[in-house]
Amino acid sequence: MAQPFWLVFMDLQERDLRSCTLMKASQARGWGRNVETQLVNLLNKAREMLCLQGKLLEKLRICSMPDFFSFVQDRIMVKRNPGVVVTDLRFGTIPVRLFQPKTKSCRARRGIIFYHGGAGMFGGLDCHHTLCSFLARETDSVLLAVGYRKLPKYHHPVIFMDCWNAAVHFLKTVQAYGVDPSRVVVCGESLGGGIAALVAQRVVETPDLPRIRAQALIYPIVQAINCQLPSFQQNKNVPFLTQSFFITCVFQYLAIDHYWQDAVLTGAAIPPDFWNEHKKWLGNDNIPQRFRSNDQQPKFPAPFNKAAYLETRDLLTVENAPLIGEDEVFAQLPEAFVVSCECDILRDDALLYKKRLEDHNVPVTWYHVEDGFHGCMILFGRKAFSFPCSRDVVNALTSYIQSI
Repeated sequence: MAQPFWLVFMDLQERDLRSCTLMKASQARGWGRNVETQLVNLLNKAREMLCLQGKLLEKLRICSMPDFFSFVQDRIMVKRNPGVVVTDLRFGTIPVRLFQPKTKSCRARRGIIFYHGGAGMFGGLDCHHTLCSFLARETDSVLLAVGYRKLPKYHHPVIFMDCWNAAVHFLKTVQAYGVDPSRVVVCGESLGGGIAALVAQRVVETPDLPRIRAQALIYPIVQAINCQLPSFQQNKNVPFLTQSFFITCVFQYLAIDHYWQDAVLTGAAIPPDFWNEHKKWLGNDNIPQRFRSNDQQPKFPAPFNKAAYLETRDLLTVENAPLIGEDEVFAQLPEAFVVSCECDILRDDALLYKKRLEDHNVPVTWYHVEDGFHGCMILFGRKAFSFPCSRDVVNALTSYIQSI
C-alpha cells in the first residue's frame, strides 16, 4: 500500500537535507560563490524548519502537511508594481491573474501566457506575482498567469487541463484584453515549462486557435523516462530539486506507488520496442560531450519488467513527455527560447528539447546559466535571496520577448 503523501514527502526531504548541502555540491561541481552557497543553505534550513513544523501539525491532526504549506505560501506579501494594473479573474473554475501595463499603447499589445513551476505542489499566483508584473511592464505585454490546481488533491490530468483550458479561453478572447492574437507567447518554468511546451504542441493540433508566436521554456521538465541522463547523475543531490524529490513529485502527479521507483530510475519499466523507437530523442548520445561525465554510465534501460510498465505506463505518453511528440507537430512549432542551468537535474531535459526542435528547423535561442540552479528564477526580486543567476535568467527572458 502506498505511503501517505506527507510521509513520503517528509522522509525524502529530511534525508536530502541531512545528506546534502549546497556547499558539498559546490565543492564537487565547482559551483557558485561562497556567499551564494551560504544563502542557498539558509533557504534549505528554512525549508527544513517548515517541514518539521508541518510534520508536527500533521501528527497533532491540526492540518495536513500540504495544507500547511499552502497556508505559508498564502502569507507571502505581494509586491505591488505601480506601472501595472493587476486583475484577479476566473476562467470557469480556474483562477487567473491578468497583468496589464498602465501606459497607453497605440496598437494591440503582445500577450504572454505564464505557467508557474513548483513541482505541482508549490508555487502560485502570489509566489510569482513580482516576476509576472516585472515581465508585463518591461516587455510592454499583457500577461496572463494561470493558477492551476495542485497536488496532493489533484493529479493527472487535472493540472494540465486547467492550463490548457485557460490558454484556449485566453486565445479565443485575446482582443478583449487588447492583445494582438498573432503575438502570443507561452512561457513557463520547471513544470510550467513542460506545460508550456505541451500547450504549444496542442495549439498546433487545434486549427481553430490562433497560432502561438513563441514558446519560452525555463528549465522545463519534458520527460521522466530516461532518469539516467548525465544531469540526473551529476546533480541528483543538488537543491532545490533532488532526484528523490523529483521522483516523489512525478509519482504523486501520476498517482504511482513508490514501490516502482527503482524500476523507473533504471528504465526497467520501458518496453524494448518503445525504447528502440524513441531513444533517438531520449538517449544520452544526444547530450553534447561537454556536459557528459567521464565516469562509466550505468546500463540503460535495465531488463524489462512488465509489471512495472503496467503501473507506470502514463510516463510514456506525450501528455507527460512532450519530448516524444510527433514529428509532424514538432515541424510546425513556433520558435523557442530555452533556458538550461548547469547545476540542475533537468539541465539535459532542456538540451534534449532544444535538439529536437533544431532537428525540425525550429529557430531556438538557447540561454545556458553556468552558475544556475533549478528554481533560481522564482527568487528574482527577493532582495537578499535574489541571486545573480536569478537576475540573469529574467533579464535574458525579458530581452528575448522584447525582440519578437
